[in-house]
Amino acid sequence: MKEIRDGAQSNRTPLVLDVDDFKGDFSFDDLFGNLVTEVLPSCLEKEVDSIEGHGNIDGISNGHMRAPSMSNAGKLLSSPLFPEVDALLSLFKNSSSQLVEQKRQVDAKLSNLTKEVSVQDLKHRKTLAELEKGVDGLFGSFARLDSRISSVGHTAAKIGDHLQSADTQRESASQTIELIKYLMEFNRSAGDLTQLSPLFIDDNRVAEAASIAQKLRSFADEDIGRQKTTVSSSVGNATSNKGLEVAITNLQEYCNALENRLLARFDTATQKRDLSTMGEYGKILSQFNRGTSAMQHYVGLRPMFDVEVMNADAKLVLGDEGAQPSPSNVAHGLSSMFKEIADTVRKEAATIAAVFPSPKDVMSILVQRVLEDRVPKLLEKLLLKPSLVNPPPMAEGGLVLYLRLLAVTYEKTQEFDKELRSVGCGDLDVEGLTESLFLPHKDIYIECEQASLKQLYKAKMDELRSECQLSSSESSGTIGRSKGASIVLSNPEISVTVVTEFVRWNKEAISRCSLFSLQPAALAASIKPVFTCLLDQVSQYIIGGLERSREGLTEAAALREKHLLGTSVSRRVAAAAASAAENAAAAGESSFKSFMASVQRCGSSVAILQQYFVNSISRCLLPVDGAHAASSEEMATAMSRAESVACKGLQQCIETVIAEVERLLSTEQKATDYRSPDDGIIPDHRPTSACACAVAYLSRVLESAFTGLEGLNKQAFLTELGSRLHKGLLNHWQKFTFNPSGGLRLKRDITEYGEFVRSFNAPPVDEKFEQLGIIANVFIVAPESLGPLFEGTPSIKKDAQRFIQLRDDYKNAKLASKLSSLWS
Repeated sequence: MKEIRDGAQSNRTPLVLDVDDFKGDFSFDDLFGNLVTEVLPSCLEKEVDSIEGHGNIDGISNGHMRAPSMSNAGKLLSSPLFPEVDALLSLFKNSSSQLVEQKRQVDAKLSNLTKEVSVQDLKHRKTLAELEKGVDGLFGSFARLDSRISSVGHTAAKIGDHLQSADTQRESASQTIELIKYLMEFNRSAGDLTQLSPLFIDDNRVAEAASIAQKLRSFADEDIGRQKTTVSSSVGNATSNKGLEVAITNLQEYCNALENRLLARFDTATQKRDLSTMGEYGKILSQFNRGTSAMQHYVGLRPMFDVEVMNADAKLVLGDEGAQPSPSNVAHGLSSMFKEIADTVRKEAATIAAVFPSPKDVMSILVQRVLEDRVPKLLEKLLLKPSLVNPPPMAEGGLVLYLRLLAVTYEKTQEFDKELRSVGCGDLDVEGLTESLFLPHKDIYIECEQASLKQLYKAKMDELRSECQLSSSESSGTIGRSKGASIVLSNPEISVTVVTEFVRWNKEAISRCSLFSLQPAALAASIKPVFTCLLDQVSQYIIGGLERSREGLTEAAALREKHLLGTSVSRRVAAAAASAAENAAAAGESSFKSFMASVQRCGSSVAILQQYFVNSISRCLLPVDGAHAASSEEMATAMSRAESVACKGLQQCIETVIAEVERLLSTEQKATDYRSPDDGIIPDHRPTSACACAVAYLSRVLESAFTGLEGLNKQAFLTELGSRLHKGLLNHWQKFTFNPSGGLRLKRDITEYGEFVRSFNAPPVDEKFEQLGIIANVFIVAPESLGPLFEGTPSIKKDAQRFIQLRDDYKNAKLASKLSSLWS
């Protein structure tokens, strides 16, 4: 923005706008401010001067205009508010005209520029099109050039291949000519090796001679093979064959001699531990039969295979000659021996790697020799396969010693197998070779385990029988000396410790099965017959123990029957019989407690067996379909046999208890207990002495039943015993007559019996004794009250009828006719 100003504000030059004013950061507010500030400042200055001159207008405070006072308002209204308005209007019009003109000029320039841009764009497009055509042509030229280069390169490669092939053929032809020349030297006459080239005689060129000799042998062998496949009758062919056969014979003889010479030098270097020379000759010897002879020769001369070393192995593992080896000593000896062998093999591996060009092959031969020579010779002395028909006696360790030695040897050999594989064995199947060492033993392994378990069981039973016989011989007057002595002595008492020992044997056998059988199916097949042996042993042992205890009950029953007396005997005979009956009762009580203890130990033994099956056997059988169910069924069958014997014994126990209760009641019960002559006097509320004796006996003898039986077995036994006791009491009371005071005594006895059987926790028995208490009321109530007594309990009418007949006034009161309508 351009303008010319002098010092006076009244003489202004018109504002001139330029296009440059709108370039850059243009702001309309700045433009407007520049236009207005030329005029407004002068107007404001005049107003301020006028107000200050009159003193009636407030000044500007803090940048804000204050309103004038009312006294000066009239003076301000008489002058124009904006005296420069005309100047501003003229300025705005001038500026507007200039802006319009500037816009026109800018539009004209933009139009010219647009035309120029269109022309330049057209030229640019034309140039780009021409460049694209040129580039396409250039790409085509490059493609043709690349194709030409590829063609030339391919041709050059073919020429190079032909040249290389021609050079190879030339070298091959040259070598063939040289080989034919050498072959003719060997083709002169059989066994004539005196006129050979210096190459085959010079000791400094043995490597080259060995290489040439092997090539000659290969060449001659191939030619002989071709001649054999071609049927020809020409004489020339026959002559050629004969000559090549001579050459082959001579070559074989020369190669053998050269190989032996090299092996001798190799041995000399080996003794001196000259690894450099050993490596040199080992490399040369590798050309003879791939070095197999040299490898085997080296391995065969190792000190670790000397007879003295192997004898030392046997002494280390087996101990002194004639001594019985123990598994722990054998394990320690095997660990020491295998460690020494592994260390030796590891040292040999370092030597072999430095000497032989194919160390893996040598290591295979070395380890194979260890597993086929040194280890088997020890196993032959350590593991003597036993006879299952005539097994070794237990005094010499029995079959279990062989099995334990087999297991520890197998385990240590497996560890040795892993150690050898960590050292390096080439392509040798070490695991398969190790397994083959034990195949003769594993073929009869399961049969050995079964025979061993049977042998252990027989030895244990013999030991227990010996102890039982010794105990029987030291005692006197026992049941064991009666006619049941054979059963008692042949069947030891049940012991949880013995059953635990059976399980321990079986657990040890199962651990060996797991060691020898890694596959789940094979393991299940091995475990099943071994576990079956345990089932047979436990079942047989438990049944024998229960039969032994049953025999005591049988003997006690026989004693009771023997001393039963008739009614007409002398007092002396009766006293002797009573004493014998008490002895029989004591024997019965002792047998009862003994059988209950056997049942308790039987239950504990079965629990141990079941727990062992769940923890150790079932998980091994689950992978095979049906194996677990079959073994569970076998276990249930075996235990059911024992359960059957136990049930018979428990029935005998019930017979023993009931017989003794009946004896006590018949001995202690008096007729006056229920028909007191002093009827009407103060009744005796105590139970009868017979009842007290019977309950005391039951409490004492059944204590062992409460502890020996559990669960459903206990409930069934006590329910049956309670029912038999109920029946026996009914039969016993049928022998007496009752008056009212006797009825009260009877009711007190029934209450005593009821309180005792309540400890059985058998609701059917409790109900029967409650009904007895109701029935006993028939002796207490008056005759006319008997009818309504059983109106609410028709189920006991039959027993009530029997009891009513026992009233002492039954006939006198003519109760039969009076109650006929009740029983109908």
